[in-house]
Amino acid sequence: MSGTSDWLDDDEDRAWNAFFEMQVLFWPRMARRLQQETGLSEPDFAILSALVRAPDAQLRPFELSGVTQFEKSRLHHHLTRMVGRGLLTRERCPDSSRGAMIALTPEGRDAITEAYPRRAAHIRQLLIEPLDAGRIDALTRISEALADHLRAEDVTLDDGRPAGAEG
Repeated sequence: MSGTSDWLDDDEDRAWNAFFEMQVLFWPRMARRLQQETGLSEPDFAILSALVRAPDAQLRPFELSGVTQFEKSRLHHHLTRMVGRGLLTRERCPDSSRGAMIALTPEGRDAITEAYPRRAAHIRQLLIEPLDAGRIDALTRISEALADHLRAEDVTLDDGRPAGAEG
């Protein structure tokens, strides 16, 4: 489908603009509703969700940066704020004198447990209910294909070789 032009053709442009506008409209609504109803930000929700699913409800900061896509300094500051709010603790890693583990507190577990049903209602209202079953299936397949493509791109070096390949 991709052309040889440096510009997007009409179909590519329409697809891009629809995708972009959908996100511009969708994510602020999701974030606003989450914040208003639970007091959690999107990054709070992502971090708490990752921790509640993790073994022993704890992860290393680099694992959380993979979830949030925050750079190290921004993640550090956000985690510090969440620790200050009593949602998380920062503990020394048992297998390293320098490493830290971020752990869910009972308050953090309560916050994410209360937020999950609200998030599910938001997803249903904004994403699921406007679509029929065929479009939900199409959205799922498209999203999976794009995610697979992006994950594969993450493990490929700039020169096209798989990450880890000897040069």
